[in-house]
Amino acid sequence: MKQDSLNARAADFLAAHASELPASPSLVGLDGFVDTILHVVATRESAEQYTRMAGMADFGHRIAAAAGLSANFEMVTQMVKLGGNGPIMANALGAYGSPVTYVGNLGAPNIHAVFADFAARARVISLAEPGYTDAIEFDDGKLMFGKHGSLREVNWENLTAHLPVEKLVGMFESSALVALVNWTMLTGMTRIFEQLLAHVMPRLQKRNWMFFDLADPAKRTREDIATAIDLIARFQPHAKVILGLNLQEGRQIGEVLGFPSCEENHEAVAAHAAKIREKLGVETVVIHPVAFAAAADAGGTGAVQGPFVEKPMITTGAGDHFNAGFCIGRILGAPLDVSLQIGVATSGFYVRTAKSPTADDMDGFLRGL
Repeated sequence: MKQDSLNARAADFLAAHASELPASPSLVGLDGFVDTILHVVATRESAEQYTRMAGMADFGHRIAAAAGLSANFEMVTQMVKLGGNGPIMANALGAYGSPVTYVGNLGAPNIHAVFADFAARARVISLAEPGYTDAIEFDDGKLMFGKHGSLREVNWENLTAHLPVEKLVGMFESSALVALVNWTMLTGMTRIFEQLLAHVMPRLQKRNWMFFDLADPAKRTREDIATAIDLIARFQPHAKVILGLNLQEGRQIGEVLGFPSCEENHEAVAAHAAKIREKLGVETVVIHPVAFAAAADAGGTGAVQGPFVEKPMITTGAGDHFNAGFCIGRILGAPLDVSLQIGVATSGFYVRTAKSPTADDMDGFLRGL
């Protein structure tokens, strides 16, 4: 199918179904970060003027050249914003019109100021202080430096101290989408999965959508990753499970499952998603490289090209916006290719504007591509 035809189908679908979103609540968690977006100064011409270091390799070469010596790098703050896979995804879902409940570490005893606007638009339950991330952005990628001490407080005991099991059952039951993200950084998440499977999921009367994002599991052991994806698969009898991965994560999960690495093209990534889905037995597996996205569900596979921009305004959060857009398509009943197109367009709008799109924004954006 031609891309312009798919853009029109996605825009028409949203125009027809976006009015259903206020009756499609989302429950999202469990992380929370304060993100500082930074550029590295390559050369400074004056107090106001500087040239940015555009490529990651340039930064790497400067660091390597300083080995055995020392080096000084000037960072220029571009913005300070809410961060974490969960808050960014939840913010994007809320912008579309899904009523959002967010559970995570957004500040204690008070919500951190960076989440104030988000907390005014969503119902938030904060478990602990946020983590902090310095995200150094380049034209060809980003480096993220995190301080994660407070994330240890995101655990089953603290969760149920704020939300007893009976309350969790009601919240899961009433949510069209439950998204649990950033397993990698939340070391208590595996036990949370186990306890949800034991105490919450068997009590649900409806099979709603559940989305999982491991979030760059390279630093976790193969055994931990294998345990996590096995637990995610066990949610499938109780929910329609979506496993969301970027390309590197897709390759890592494939390796743990015993599959060879896939090439970076539409057909190979779609086939890789299908193999992961078949092995785990979940509803949908979606993999989103930078320039396109591919997915597999019971109806087959699909892949769509994204509206790639060479010089984005922001890249931190692009994947979370893809996930939100893709899930919007799924909970509204969109076909796989339309869900993918809503996903890549949501991400494309965000990296151009640094804003989460509304349904009206996305209608205009899709029709203008």
